[in-house]
Amino acid sequence: MSKRRGEHGQATAELALLMPFVLLLVLVVAQTVVIWRTELLVTHAARAAVRAATVSPDLGEIRRAAASADGLDASRLQVVVVERGEPGGTVTVRVGYGPVDRIPIVGIATRSFVISASASMLVES
Repeated sequence: MSKRRGEHGQATAELALLMPFVLLLVLVVAQTVVIWRTELLVTHAARAAVRAATVSPDLGEIRRAAASADGLDASRLQVVVVERGEPGGTVTVRVGYGPVDRIPIVGIATRSFVISASASMLVES
């Protein structure tokens, strides 16, 4: 007999006490990944929007270009042309997206979290 009396359930009890913290850590990591992915998609949408803005001043076309970025809900996307100069000048577009998708329990901290990105390019026409 290698185990002493009364130690049969000790590992199970320790695991039961530790599991909520492990689950919370997994949820925090998952929420961080969701935010990181959304940030990358918003940056991609800003680049697509500014490419459209280099050839056309039409705000509808610029918004459609930003909304065409995969993985983003177009209803939560805000597109603003900050500045558009003459051909040879620069155009700057800012794209915002929010609220960010939330993971249960830990997503409460990100309920009003809005991710934004801006991009600039030379105006072609």
